[in-house]
Amino acid sequence: MSDQVHYELFVRRKPGAQWTLDMATEIRTHALATAEEALEQGRAVAVRVSKETLDPESREYKSISIFTKGQVDGGKPKKAKEDLDPLCVQPSDLYTAHARDRIGRLLEAWLARHNATPFELLHRPDLVEKLEASGTDLQHALQKIAIPEAEARGMSVHELIRTFQGLVERTVANLMKAFKKGTLPDLDKEGFARAAERLAADPDRAFLLGAGVAASIAPGKNWSEKIARLLDLADSAPTDPKARAAALAAIETPLAEIIGSKAGMADLLGANDVDLGSTLAAMTRLAGGAQVEALIRVEAGVRNCMPELSGTAKRLSQWLTGDDFPAVRSSIAHRVLKELNGVRRLKPADAESEIEHLRALAMSLTAAAGRILPPEDITSAFTTRSKTLLNGEFIEALLGRDRSSREEVQMLIRLAENVMGAVNKRMAARWLSANIQALRFERELRQGPDSAASKLASLAALQKSLIRSGLVIEDYEPLCAKLGDLGGLVEADARLLTMLVRAPAPLPQKLSLLIRLAMGEAGPTGPVADKARIEAMKLARAPEVREELAGSPETMDLLKGLVQQKAAA
Repeated sequence: MSDQVHYELFVRRKPGAQWTLDMATEIRTHALATAEEALEQGRAVAVRVSKETLDPESREYKSISIFTKGQVDGGKPKKAKEDLDPLCVQPSDLYTAHARDRIGRLLEAWLARHNATPFELLHRPDLVEKLEASGTDLQHALQKIAIPEAEARGMSVHELIRTFQGLVERTVANLMKAFKKGTLPDLDKEGFARAAERLAADPDRAFLLGAGVAASIAPGKNWSEKIARLLDLADSAPTDPKARAAALAAIETPLAEIIGSKAGMADLLGANDVDLGSTLAAMTRLAGGAQVEALIRVEAGVRNCMPELSGTAKRLSQWLTGDDFPAVRSSIAHRVLKELNGVRRLKPADAESEIEHLRALAMSLTAAAGRILPPEDITSAFTTRSKTLLNGEFIEALLGRDRSSREEVQMLIRLAENVMGAVNKRMAARWLSANIQALRFERELRQGPDSAASKLASLAALQKSLIRSGLVIEDYEPLCAKLGDLGGLVEADARLLTMLVRAPAPLPQKLSLLIRLAMGEAGPTGPVADKARIEAMKLARAPEVREELAGSPETMDLLKGLVQQKAAA
């Protein structure tokens, strides 16, 4: 038994970094070419290709390095100087977006148990009392943030804990003082519009209105109910520009926090048991506004992938169609981008549907580009996602086990059409080349039950699909040439052109079919088209044919087209 051999490509992403395995393949040239590409495109500063040979007796691999290039011996990089944000020193600092995000991560479990957001914790006296009564939750949160902060800043852990405790105590004291004095508005009694108009000129309007909003949504039993209550408040916002801006700002912060959480979004969409592809489609429709809705009306592929929104989700989408709540739209869009840049499958049980959903998402996000996301971020995300569609596991799931070789090629062309990025297009071309060049494809094509004319027509269709797939000409031309050569073999097996010329059929009909073969319509370009062109011109020059062609203007038009094509070539 001969030894088993494969090649492994290791890359170093930056100077001094560890070598990481990038790919393994049985094709030496593929490994070397991919190594060169990684350097050229800046994906690595150094590459190494090793030949791995399996010893059949010991069952161990023997490794030999066959190629290295780049900063192979790069020294350890200098540690970048950390750009430390200033510590929160005033109670107002805890109400910033950065601080609320940190609070949400430190108290994630406690907030989930109480079905609350950081915004609500900072504005609801009852939640503050529950947190203080819990005993250990707050202390553990302070320790979790103080230890890494102290190490980064060169300070004492106890000193930082005392600093944070003092800040928390002052923040709680301010909230409880306002509560006891009765300055926190009761929106259910006073009305949201009247409270917003009354507080529009107050320097503490953001805090006071936030407290009123937090108290108003507190009875919500789940995230969807809280969103519905927030939208009820938005519907009753005042019309005065200054008061309305303050009112909607107070609503937007908790709304963005709920929408930005996985639990909040899942509850809003009712998507707890739905796959990631459908969830992202619903989120894109939610934030995309009029641009996505217009696309759904004209593109059947997008329409089939975009789920209908109902209930609270539909109400929210109507609000997001306008100019209000930009932070909410941004939160949704960045959630979509984060998932696209991840590794989770969109449709784990259906690879073909995953391609369709990815295409629909790309079209929808591109249509709404500029409104919710920068175009370059969208392109980058789909280029990253495309890479996951080209690994062996996904290709195997896509092709399955029951497809014919021609159907596999058609599916790979469909995949090539929908991946983004030059490197990903090149990888798709390699998968296509491996299948088109395979002996199985030739054998099934030549020995299949279809007629020769049908086989030639399918080869022509494959050629056209390859040209439209977005591959560069250097990649698709050799594949089209191979399909043309296979067409020549099919024609030779059936002696199709010889039989066609000798067939007792009307001359215009025979000439019409020959011209369509010569022009690459009824068959692939290449040997068949060249041979058909010669036979068509010979037949057209015969004196007896001219009289019959005079009564067939359609055939004359085809003949003129063939002559023009030949002249252009």
